[in-house]
Amino acid sequence: MDDELDSGSTALTGTTPTGSNLHDWNTGLAGPDPLTGPDVHSLSGTTDMKAAAAGGAAGRTRGRSKPRPEWRDPAELLGVQRAHTGAFGQKLQALDDAARTVMAVMDSIDVNALSDPEVVALTQMVERTGRPVDAARVSTAIVVGYRSRRGLGTESLAWRLGASHQNDLLIGLTGTSVPEMKRRVSLGEKVAPRMLGGTVLEPEFPFVAAALAAGEIGLDAAENIVKGLADYKVHGRFDADQLLVDGGEAELVESATGSVFGRTPGPGDTADDAVCTGPVRRLGASAGFTFPADRIREMAATWQAVLNPDGAAPTAEILEAKSTFSFGKLAQGLHPLRGGVTPELKGIMQNLFNTFQSARSAPAFPSAEEQQRIEAGELVPGEILDERDGGQKRADILRGILVQVAQDPRTPTMGGMPPTVMVHVNATDLINGVGVGWIDGVEGPISMKTINQMVDNGGFRPIFFGGTGAVLALGDKVRCFTPLQRRAITARDGGCIIPGCTCPPQWTEVHHVKPWQNGGPTNVSNGVLLCWHHHHNIDTSGWHIRMVLGMPEVKAPHWIDPTGTWRKPPQHRAHDPKTRRQNE
Repeated sequence: MDDELDSGSTALTGTTPTGSNLHDWNTGLAGPDPLTGPDVHSLSGTTDMKAAAAGGAAGRTRGRSKPRPEWRDPAELLGVQRAHTGAFGQKLQALDDAARTVMAVMDSIDVNALSDPEVVALTQMVERTGRPVDAARVSTAIVVGYRSRRGLGTESLAWRLGASHQNDLLIGLTGTSVPEMKRRVSLGEKVAPRMLGGTVLEPEFPFVAAALAAGEIGLDAAENIVKGLADYKVHGRFDADQLLVDGGEAELVESATGSVFGRTPGPGDTADDAVCTGPVRRLGASAGFTFPADRIREMAATWQAVLNPDGAAPTAEILEAKSTFSFGKLAQGLHPLRGGVTPELKGIMQNLFNTFQSARSAPAFPSAEEQQRIEAGELVPGEILDERDGGQKRADILRGILVQVAQDPRTPTMGGMPPTVMVHVNATDLINGVGVGWIDGVEGPISMKTINQMVDNGGFRPIFFGGTGAVLALGDKVRCFTPLQRRAITARDGGCIIPGCTCPPQWTEVHHVKPWQNGGPTNVSNGVLLCWHHHHNIDTSGWHIRMVLGMPEVKAPHWIDPTGTWRKPPQHRAHDPKTRRQNE
């Protein structure tokens, strides 16, 4: 394999090359073609590269019949070992020394013992120290990827090192993941110099490239700028004024770095020229604010609207066609949701989520009347703890919306029936409280806990099978609260009876206070309204419910109410004395 590596596209060198094309030293994108480079056979006489070059594509095709070398640790290859000698070896050693210095400094610091100002300063310095390394990772990845492209056949760097393709070689050299390598290569393609007809062109995103080279921008912010403006560059999906695109790139880089980057005077520029044509460099500090990477992504979206000369209308169909929604394969008990929505739909969904979440997130302080009720044991003191995060709350809100739509009589039917989730479970398992259930068309099983909750709210219908598996009879629906019973319970409870829960009544489920498995009746005096979250966790959350004279009472968990007092939940507004006008 040493011969294969030595006969590659670029000869080992210990010094920076000189000449008309300085880019040859640091990027393969601007370097010589592997089949025509002047030094391709200088380190090994075992391969006749000139003959291969003369043979052109035919020579490359014949070369594929050669067996691919076996992968070996690159550190064992003589060519790589020689790279660690001479002037270039000194540069590699300098990088190694720098890494050891960073490790030694961090080993000497007890981060947990730092003061607040010290840990803030260290955090910023560590980020600044890592950015040049991130930029170097991108530049090396794009060069290795370019020299490993499939079109080179057996002259591909990946093939000569025993790798199947560029990503295989990159993860073998670095030990990182394929997604990370794809990320680096994708960004590198936009910030590396380009070749056109033997001429070296500046990167597609010169301002981002300059900021990366200066160590002033992180990869995430650089990616957000590149992804946000890529469709508006030359050969992008949308036509745009390229001077305006460059201005947008420069402004986004300034917002991300706090530095002004601009073009410097070129070889043919004069003092009278209003616009410089030289390379992009850092010109000084910005007078504006510096924004994080997430904010840069939002700012890039704003620039998209500016760059599209005709506004959003001409591209609405393109973007609308990409709005999609689907379910992924079951993984760890969850089906991932995939797709994307338009800004309009996101606005509708976000405002809907915010409306219902705000009631739970707003701080609440007891009034004088509420304080009296707390002291009288009629109201649970303190704010009710909700351990769900924002994502879980949004999922429960979406569940309530979908359930309400499914129960609406105006919802279209399917096969003459409203959209009803049918869960199949063995009767013996249901009685014993073990096993799982299944929903037609869904590969994942349903836990018995969820099944009992669904039976508690919606009842079940038994199906009797014979010994051969034939259906003998279909029983009546049982353990199901009728619509009239549900309306009566709603009129009494007004919503989820757990104090502090603001789930609207139309999103709630009816819960058997005395479990139906234990003979609890399905009537108004044994049913209460609970939201899905509290219904699903009623047996494990520490909340207890009982019925007294047809009215529910709740006892909070010990960590919420250490007194363990049974209390009446808030009544429906129509029956609450505080909301009715008293007779004078």
